[in-house]
Amino acid sequence: MANMGKVYIIDVTNRDGVQTSRILLPKLSKTMLNLYLDEMGVYQSEIGFPTLKHEVNYINANLELAEMGVLKRIHLEGWARAIPEDVELAFKNCPKLKHLNLSISTSEIMIQGKFQGRKTWDDIVKSMYNAVKLAKELGAETVGFNAEDASRTELSRLIEFILAGKEAGGDRFRYCDTLGCEDPITIYERIHTLALATKFPIEMHCHNDLGMAEAVSVAGAQATVEAGVDSYINTTINGYGERAGNADLVSTILALKFSHGLKEKCPLDEHINLKMAWKIARYASYAFNIPIPINQPGVGANAFAHESGIHADGVLKDRSNYELYSPEDVGRGEPELLETGRIITTGEYGGIKGFRYVYSKLGIEFHDDAEARKILELVQYANLHTQKPLTDDELRFIAQYPDIVRQILTVTP
Repeated sequence: MANMGKVYIIDVTNRDGVQTSRILLPKLSKTMLNLYLDEMGVYQSEIGFPTLKHEVNYINANLELAEMGVLKRIHLEGWARAIPEDVELAFKNCPKLKHLNLSISTSEIMIQGKFQGRKTWDDIVKSMYNAVKLAKELGAETVGFNAEDASRTELSRLIEFILAGKEAGGDRFRYCDTLGCEDPITIYERIHTLALATKFPIEMHCHNDLGMAEAVSVAGAQATVEAGVDSYINTTINGYGERAGNADLVSTILALKFSHGLKEKCPLDEHINLKMAWKIARYASYAFNIPIPINQPGVGANAFAHESGIHADGVLKDRSNYELYSPEDVGRGEPELLETGRIITTGEYGGIKGFRYVYSKLGIEFHDDAEARKILELVQYANLHTQKPLTDDELRFIAQYPDIVRQILTVTP
């Protein structure tokens, strides 16, 4: 198909996923997720709120990692309200910020229910326009502008909203199915109309209240690329997010890569490395302290389990009889060793000898106890920060970038 767009992944775990009720995610864990998302080839990570004081040090530290080339390709994008005051504060707090998404409610239900008559539709469009324009003037390389509750907003208004944001210098429009009320057929029709009318990149942000977040997301992406413009899908790792969650990162990629229709109709960003799926899903589960459902696509315990006699016989003869993709496709299949003998760990109350032993097993040696003690103190603080044993990758990261870690672990009230 001529003039076909491409689909890119924007993961919003570190902004929307962390808004999952009853959970917390340490800043070190958010940083590790950014590192893993970069390794996975994800186009952009919505890293958090540059207007919140407790996020500022973590965001600036991650922007420094990008500047250093540790984060190689991924865009690090902040989220703020689409009002000039938020834009100014975001760049005041995080001067090196290059990517920003700005959000405002657009449905009449929310205009009346949230703003209680203080704002009209014209006020909404003007606020977004001014915020996008200001973000560009302050140095943003890319600006996305979000229509919260787009799925309950009239198409004529959304077209007006998109064209205004485009005129202000915006780079993408985010269609937010905030209540998760869309279905794949309706969303295709709506998004195709918007894409044809505006010829502007559209970003899908879908919630899972009806269990269709991934289906709605890929349907919207198909509508966008078939209109000849690029599409972006918002995901969270393991589908974490408010209420019933968001579109799951791994499930969405699997759909785009292995659905017989979608893999031809929706070309996926070629940088995506699906083999990172198992690693990133397990780490997020550990960091959030939320188990992965047994039937989770690709990464659940039963994703490649077969018990039925017919199924077992068929898959042993040829994997493709009963498996659409293989464990190796999602980074599984290697034996995982579990130590059952003597174990030495290090953490909040660890000593220097045990600490050096743990690091030696990771292939990291220190010149002397004095050098090691500086890293040990950081490890102790990091363990206190995460409230769980540190992973091998976390320990390596702390030893390699101690100054960055010190900034991440510091909250300035």
